[in-house]
Amino acid sequence: MVTTLAFLGNLHMGEILIIVLVILLLFGSAKIPALMKSMGSGLNQFKKGLKEGEQEAEAELKKEAEKKEAEKKEAEKPADSEKK
Repeated sequence: MVTTLAFLGNLHMGEILIIVLVILLLFGSAKIPALMKSMGSGLNQFKKGLKEGEQEAEAELKKEAEKKEAEKKEAEKPADSEKK
């Protein structure tokens, strides 16, 4: 199994195991679950923020489109009344 990451190059299974062992030695087996939990919650918050940002952007675009449509209709109304 070869994992390719742009900043790390090609990582093979042996290299991944060495990295995992070093992390285990640095943090200890008791702190790793808490570390992973905090990383997971941070990732979830990041995804939630992205989703909220997309929804806000879509709502803003929809508002602008409705405003332009209303302005277009307002511009057509006087032109219609002048024709009569």
